[in-house]
Amino acid sequence: MESEALEREAAASSDGGAKRRQIMEGARQAFLSAGFDGASMNDIARAAGVSKGTLYAYFNSKDDLFEAIIRAEKAQSAERLCVFPPDCGDARAMLGDFGVRLLERMTEPNTLALTRVVIAACDKFPNIGRVFFEAGPLYGNERLAERLRALEEAGVVRVPDPERAAWQFVDLCISGGYKRLLFGVVNSLTREEIEATVEAGVDVFLKAYGV
Repeated sequence: MESEALEREAAASSDGGAKRRQIMEGARQAFLSAGFDGASMNDIARAAGVSKGTLYAYFNSKDDLFEAIIRAEKAQSAERLCVFPPDCGDARAMLGDFGVRLLERMTEPNTLALTRVVIAACDKFPNIGRVFFEAGPLYGNERLAERLRALEEAGVVRVPDPERAAWQFVDLCISGGYKRLLFGVVNSLTREEIEATVEAGVDVFLKAYGV
């Protein structure tokens, strides 16, 4: 107990942020290698190059650690993806740009690997799936719905239910190619394939909601 207390004191030191990132990176490697259920705290400590005492000084459990990784990953993607140009009245250009950036991010190897780990874990650990959903898809959907409301106020689109419309647009973007990639039917998507999928999705979306 005394050693654990000393480890917790060390966690509060000035290098705490760097050590936390070191642990999260090691844990990420362990989870991607063995899956959430298969990676033990011993495995994570070895991958991170720290003692178990140091590991528990920063994270109370494997669940807490995995949640931190998910939130960090999704916060970075959300910041990059959910930034829209101010006063954009061109719905086609805005949706096309957002859709391409979204699909490019979702098809990155590391993002795909983490998504597969979450899918495999969420049946046994539903909180993992909830955190992944709230930090990523739900956050992005809310930001896109806000932009659709602004476009409706500008008279560019008619969306009685912006939240539903936002989900529908994302589903159009990830139909076909992304699902083949997620389940290993293909190894990658080209930029041309991504752009073609998004363009088709924008066409369908604007036929339904365009003025």
